[in-house]
Amino acid sequence: MKNFWQKFKKPILALAPMAGITDSAFRQICKKYGADIVYSEMVSIDGLHYNSAKTFDLIKFNKKEKPIVIQLFGSKPELFAKAAKEVEKIGADGVDINFGCPAPKIYKNMGGVRLMRDLDLCYKIIKATCLATNIPVSIKIRAAINLPQGKVTAMDLVKKVGKLPISAIMIHGRSYEQGFGGKIDFKAIKSVKKAFKGIVLGNGGIFTPEKAKEMIEKTGVDGIGLAQGILGKLWLFKQIKDYLDFGKYREFDMAKIKTVALKHTELCYKLKGAVGILEMRKHLGWYLKGFENASKIRRKLMVADSLKQIKDILNSEL
Repeated sequence: MKNFWQKFKKPILALAPMAGITDSAFRQICKKYGADIVYSEMVSIDGLHYNSAKTFDLIKFNKKEKPIVIQLFGSKPELFAKAAKEVEKIGADGVDINFGCPAPKIYKNMGGVRLMRDLDLCYKIIKATCLATNIPVSIKIRAAINLPQGKVTAMDLVKKVGKLPISAIMIHGRSYEQGFGGKIDFKAIKSVKKAFKGIVLGNGGIFTPEKAKEMIEKTGVDGIGLAQGILGKLWLFKQIKDYLDFGKYREFDMAKIKTVALKHTELCYKLKGAVGILEMRKHLGWYLKGFENASKIRRKLMVADSLKQIKDILNSEL
């Protein structure tokens, strides 16, 4: 098994998986600005099993994105094994199993963080996946999830599956009940780092280089996973590296932000056509956050339906 995780200079900066966000265009821009590794959007093992064209589109990637990890979600061990083989076949560098997503749709279908309620099933899923592939297997988990009779913690899961050949763990430092808000449990992350021999990445609440440094110093993790903090700020990877190396970093001005936004839009259009233009609307809104006249420009962008219209609006307004 080729374990690419051990080749990185620490701390490792990873683009964490986000449904509807971390597509190929997004990943390529993040790589350009310093991401060491990128994760795909969440990919349904059931969709791959039933040969869904849309699902197979989610696992496509450009060689510029490597190393890339494809994240899978679902609940059936045998389908995880089958999906892992597909991931290896397409040349991905690793496969990740989602035990952390709190989205209602995923949770109701027994996927994501819901799996942490059944540690025996978690074990079976990871074991089946590891046996099915020669590429590194990693997992993404949460700090805890409550049960009627108590709660299951990240440490409970690590103790259960720790002897399986898992290469890396990304742990979101909030419980299922907290969702994406609230205080990060640094102690939970630190405990996982101490107990697990492989790579551990801290995730959650990282919106600035200062927060990235805090996560690393308080937990001892090997790296971090950036998610919501990078929306509209894909250069955060570079800022974090500059801050950790030199103790300072530069903010992007409007001219630089416009350059990134246009490049992102062009790439998304190239890969997805008209659908890409529609999907870029949310990203363009994030890029504009905090700038003067942002609401006025955003309203214009939300009805733009062509690459030319978006370019014209950005060039005339910014």
